[in-house]
Amino acid sequence: MFNTGNYTYDELAQEYGPSADSIRLWVKNTRPVGIDENGETVTLAEYKKLQKELKRVKEENEILKVAAVLLGKR
Repeated sequence: MFNTGNYTYDELAQEYGPSADSIRLWVKNTRPVGIDENGETVTLAEYKKLQKELKRVKEENEILKVAAVLLGKR
């Protein structure tokens, strides 16, 4: 079983109430996965949010490219 400091997920769940799975997910999402250009730590949750935003921006960019072509034909 994975240990979070001096406590297992099951011990933390018993003491504080949330399920061990919830605590496991919180730890996973707040674990650092990298460092940004400002030297700030990036968590998994932040990284996933940035990936989602990048995908949306790329889709918007493609739409604008098509619109520019269509408007240029007038």
